[in-house]
Amino acid sequence: MASSTPSSIEHTMLAASEQLKNQLSVTSEKNQNLACARNSIKAAVECGARLVDLPEMWNCPYSNDYFAKFAKDFENEDASPTFSMLFEAVCSHGITIVGGSVPESSDGQLYNTSCVFGPDGKLKAKHRKMHLFDIDIPGDITLKESDFFAAGDKPTIVDTDIGRIGVGICHDIRFPQLAVLYRAKGADIICYPGAFNISSGELLWEVMQRAQAADNQFFVATSSPSRDSSGSYAIWGHSTLAGPSGEIIATSGHEETMVVAEIDYSKIELQR
Repeated sequence: MASSTPSSIEHTMLAASEQLKNQLSVTSEKNQNLACARNSIKAAVECGARLVDLPEMWNCPYSNDYFAKFAKDFENEDASPTFSMLFEAVCSHGITIVGGSVPESSDGQLYNTSCVFGPDGKLKAKHRKMHLFDIDIPGDITLKESDFFAAGDKPTIVDTDIGRIGVGICHDIRFPQLAVLYRAKGADIICYPGAFNISSGELLWEVMQRAQAADNQFFVATSSPSRDSSGSYAIWGHSTLAGPSGEIIATSGHEETMVVAEIDYSKIELQR
């Protein structure tokens, strides 16, 4: 790990040789969230990051009160401030961004969607969260994503200038068949933007990452909002990078932070 410095976002930023994670504190002010992400991306680049992975729902609070309000039709890219900011960032800094996830509106449906942008500003891939998170723990937490999101139906793997990346979102990590598919298709790393809650996060967040990394012998990176994000949903945080033997290369707590770590893809072949 190269260095660790405070920042305003928690997300994972990766490169073929370096990864950088920032843990975003998400607010109900979209412009403020965009500004925080923009500043953190700049700080990441200054630390040497070439691939940036933002958190799940980094541009709006994780709440049904905001999903529809903040959602955009990605087919109309010019009308999306989020698209514009990411486009400007990749073009200005010559990096690749796995854009965490944001609410997408399409054909009357809402999706939890991650977009991958290349250094030329082009949208290289789009992943819609396939496995929606429905939970009911009496006295603890009740949430049904299926009440407001439609599920995606396609895995996403994309070739970039810093490796072949598989993309999943949060609860997708609970389905190891997806990781096995990405391994078979030659992925070097899976990026999972996620916002696990405190209960499931403490039990499963690190375990799932280490298991998938060790079982498939590649890198697994997760990126989460920080716990002090607005809304009633209590977020676990702990953005992490796991290596191909299941080791933890870099991780954070639940606070706002930025972590820079070194990734060496030769460790994949060495481990295999």
